[in-house]
Amino acid sequence: MSAAQDKDKLVVAISSRALFDLQESHRVFEEQGVDAYCQYQIEHENEVLQPGVAFPLVQKLLRLNKLGNQRERVEVVLLSRNSADTGLRVFNSIQEHDLPITRAAFTSGDSPFRYVEPFGADVFLSSDPNDVASTLAAGVAAATMLPAASGASAANQDKLCIAFDGDAVVFSDEAERVYKQQGLVEFSKHESKAAKRPLPGGPFRNVLAALHKIQSEFPADKSPIRTAIVTARAAPAHERVIRTLRAWEIRIDEAVFLGGLPKGEFLRTFGADIFFDDQQGHCDSAREHVPTGHVPHGVANN
Repeated sequence: MSAAQDKDKLVVAISSRALFDLQESHRVFEEQGVDAYCQYQIEHENEVLQPGVAFPLVQKLLRLNKLGNQRERVEVVLLSRNSADTGLRVFNSIQEHDLPITRAAFTSGDSPFRYVEPFGADVFLSSDPNDVASTLAAGVAAATMLPAASGASAANQDKLCIAFDGDAVVFSDEAERVYKQQGLVEFSKHESKAAKRPLPGGPFRNVLAALHKIQSEFPADKSPIRTAIVTARAAPAHERVIRTLRAWEIRIDEAVFLGGLPKGEFLRTFGADIFFDDQQGHCDSAREHVPTGHVPHGVANN
């Protein structure tokens, strides 16, 4: 069975720059060009790369395969702009860090996003905004991994804690368009009237559903995953969110309705290993406290 057909697991595609700290070699590429970059990587291929912004998240995701009946619940696939030659350092580092990642595509400078679909990936985490935008345009969840502020890391070492914004991430941007075009008062009226009509799904609906499927294997109080919706919405616009998740039959562990308050402190309190949001301003605030992925989708990014 091909990866694209096997959907009994969550498939996460990740770029080498999101998984490892490649700042120094990327600086060589930008300042001296591709030939110097290739030579640099070959000369340093036996030096183990240090973890990047998404490394702790990947560790926790792969750890889910060791629980219970030890089935493969999550697969991580590497998609890299490196060549196979320069990518040797990346695979050496994967092995040294004992990460069970065996599938990869090295594209020698071309965008690797076109391999997202053949690998059956549910989400692509990358440091390249263009690759992320292309992936979202193809109908697959994606986020640009932002460098976290110094000291920003998840507090919960045991559980995998993932937080999502609502509109334009888990849900469509239908409601957000009303807010952008007509303001807060009309937005609240619109959402109150539509409270019993489920929102359409956004790019990360299937990711949340896949996490819920894994959660369902465990008693609620012993689940290795904890999820949260952290949204700027407030009452009465909260009801549609709750009813939508109920209609989708997706469990969410925590829902935080902030009414416009900054999200960062709440995400730190939740202990998020990653937070996904469509608005750059919210992401800039969040990454002061937790690792963050920008989802350039919806009206806020037009």
